[in-house]
Amino acid sequence: MKLVNIGFGNMVSANRMIAIVSPESAPIRRIIQDAKDRGTLIDATHGRRTRAVIITDSDHIILTYLQSETLANRMAEESEIDVEEQEDE
Repeated sequence: MKLVNIGFGNMVSANRMIAIVSPESAPIRRIIQDAKDRGTLIDATHGRRTRAVIITDSDHIILTYLQSETLANRMAEESEIDVEEQEDE
């Protein structure tokens, strides 16, 4: 299982992530509000401004203060580490 750091020591399983999107559009704001109403919203911003929204395969919505590009880079770094570990075996 690959874990991605989403800030402040919080981790999310990379295998469960479907999308990383910007919170600026109206449809994403609606998704966030629906998740809040259902109780499936996870706020990992620690009071900071939300810069990315992570959508998981279990319909959980995760808010983070990190930018989408930063999360994508962290996921790419994790993939490179896994490939190197497989080559060493």
